[in-house]
Amino acid sequence: MLMGPGKCGNRYKQRSQPTHLHCPQGDGIELQNCQPFVVDTLHGKIAVAHNGELVNAQALRKKVMRHGVGLSTSSDSELITQLLALTPPMEELDNPDWVARIKNLMTETPTSYSLLMMFKDVIYAVRDPYGNRPLCIGRVVPVSQLYSSEAEEEDTEGWVVSSESCSFQSIGARYYREVLPGEIVQISKHGIKSLSIVPRPEGDLPAFCIFEYVYFARPDSIFEGQMVYTVRQRCGRQLAIEAPQMQTWSALSPNRPHLLPWDMHNSLLGVAKKFGALTDNFAGKRVVLIDDSIVRGNTISPIIKLLKEAGATEVHIRVASPPIRFPCYMGINIPTKEELIANKPEFQDIAGYIGADSVQYLTVEGLILAVQGGIASKDKDEMISNNKSSCRVGHCTACLTGKYPVELEW
Repeated sequence: MLMGPGKCGNRYKQRSQPTHLHCPQGDGIELQNCQPFVVDTLHGKIAVAHNGELVNAQALRKKVMRHGVGLSTSSDSELITQLLALTPPMEELDNPDWVARIKNLMTETPTSYSLLMMFKDVIYAVRDPYGNRPLCIGRVVPVSQLYSSEAEEEDTEGWVVSSESCSFQSIGARYYREVLPGEIVQISKHGIKSLSIVPRPEGDLPAFCIFEYVYFARPDSIFEGQMVYTVRQRCGRQLAIEAPQMQTWSALSPNRPHLLPWDMHNSLLGVAKKFGALTDNFAGKRVVLIDDSIVRGNTISPIIKLLKEAGATEVHIRVASPPIRFPCYMGINIPTKEELIANKPEFQDIAGYIGADSVQYLTVEGLILAVQGGIASKDKDEMISNNKSSCRVGHCTACLTGKYPVELEW
């Protein structure tokens, strides 16, 4: 969402621009599930857009229906909108307290959601107490200051909120900061203001999705003060430590292997469809292909076949993340447990199954080290001093370990 005088009209006039992308929930690939959801309330219209998936959605749907409210879609976003529209018990009828309503929502459902709610000319940016899904704020600045390190806050022309900071530059905005776990931020013509931070249960760590770093986020996005691309590089270095034969191979000559970074494999496959592999690059060589993840195993097999057809004597796969063994119930469209290659009998010989000479994964401990190692200690100290309950460092590894940050509704 954009906030500023005439920004939507000025920037999007006569242009078709997508404003929100969201993984489908259940059978939710329907036009009626498109966001934002807009409803009339006693006090006027509210609009809600959200990313994530509520872990207790079924119980909340029943609660809303017991209040006589019908739901017309399968979307959690509609459910959130209706929950916000309900008047809390202590609120005066003629004076809506939207912050209290948002807090009430956050006590009703612990995760997973980052959301925007708009009422009249005010936007509320909200992130669940576990910070499972990303959310950040950007400033729209004059074009002359877009790449300047000296842009002043008083030159701000508007505010934008997005799941990923990579989207800001294309609309003339600069990254400002993240919305903290549990934080409610108000955005209006007067600027931005942090209104409240709703804490997690004592002892619970944040649970930012670690797979955002591994796969989902664009490399130039910023999470927790670090660029995703830099984290992926650290994953590669950690993988080299855990797979020492990679270093041995690199030292050999003239049989030095050809190393392919994992962010190249999709491009390689696309090029191969048009031109085939460049055989001189691979003929008679041992190739190490570094992939970010293997979910089902049906994408990497054609690439291995292509490389061997191009003359590679060996193709070794190194995966810069652990095996994915569990579905995600918090907003990421990871398939059922049975569909995941790590849970199939073929995984016992995964190399043979995909046609590689060997396969080795990064460990869970190695991934956590690569991700958390880049969060500077001074940033950790600052976050902890601001709000011990809200901002300690922690990540959700449920798809890798089966350890979900909260109890799930089954």
